[in-house]
Amino acid sequence: MKKTGQPTINDVARLSGVSKKTVSRVINRSPLLNQETRERVQAVIAELGYIPNPQARALALRRNFLIALIHDNPNAQMVLRVQQGLLEVLRDTEFELLVHPVDRGAPDMRDEIRRFLERQRPYGVMLLPPISENDALAALCAQIGCRYVRMGSAAFDDPAHMVSSNDREAVRGAIEHLLAAGHRRICMIAGPHGFRSAFERQQGYEEAMEAAGLGVQRTWIAQGDYRFESGMRAAERLLDLSPRPTAIFSSNDEMAAGALHIARQRGLDVPEDLSIVGFDDTSIASHLWPPLTTVRWPIATMARAAALKLIGEEDDDDAEPVEPTMFVSTLIRRASVGKPQP
Repeated sequence: MKKTGQPTINDVARLSGVSKKTVSRVINRSPLLNQETRERVQAVIAELGYIPNPQARALALRRNFLIALIHDNPNAQMVLRVQQGLLEVLRDTEFELLVHPVDRGAPDMRDEIRRFLERQRPYGVMLLPPISENDALAALCAQIGCRYVRMGSAAFDDPAHMVSSNDREAVRGAIEHLLAAGHRRICMIAGPHGFRSAFERQQGYEEAMEAAGLGVQRTWIAQGDYRFESGMRAAERLLDLSPRPTAIFSSNDEMAAGALHIARQRGLDVPEDLSIVGFDDTSIASHLWPPLTTVRWPIATMARAAALKLIGEEDDDDAEPVEPTMFVSTLIRRASVGKPQP
């Protein structure tokens, strides 16, 4: 049954017997629909010749079809992988990605983000650590009426607003791998103060060492800031210890690469003289020599889930179960770990 005049989303919804939210999902190719509903709506769209008008819909919603990625993160590889995951979901939809870096140390950061949200009126926001750990920013998004999802190394919000990983458990597994290889003098390059990821990963290290009956020596932990240069500085300090560590766990791959650089400068062989383990499994891990044993942080997968949470309508009766909240990190074993010298 064809309708005269320009068909609207209301016409599609009425003739399909679904809500406007479901029609929007079909338009945006959301996977959160059953196939029968998707095909029924697509058939009505084709019959009516309906062409979505993003501008008109944005005006009606008082929101633009933008997903904003807000971050203050020194790890460029992490930000790029988050963008990759978001874009995989947003591609071929009405949504575009808007990246907005901020300075978490600025006293007016919250006000600046408020101005950004009020000016751009995004449909949804993804907050990266460490600013994702700021409850005031989550409250700001809710107050403005903007959907949001927070990424973190532990769950600190309800499932609709959270994608998290099991960092503490994953690091315990990495240290246990070193222990199983025979290492006992295992040092750590910790992440920056104020990052929940740094806290969770250090807790995993300490718990594994305590469980092995080795305790935690403060001199075995050197502070880093997730950058390559800080990994070099931390490794310099740790490798000056006597006796020297036989293994170093680094809270991310960038710092692990810095540690490997210093080991080579000192004429140490990896893994014969020193084993090194990182965290993230960014591209640098497999490009180093020897390739780096590391914990694979499922960043892109978490970002894809976050995008689906943001563009989906979870109160829609036609939706399948919502995206998961917890994502498991796994140890990737490569050539940078060996048995310690007798």
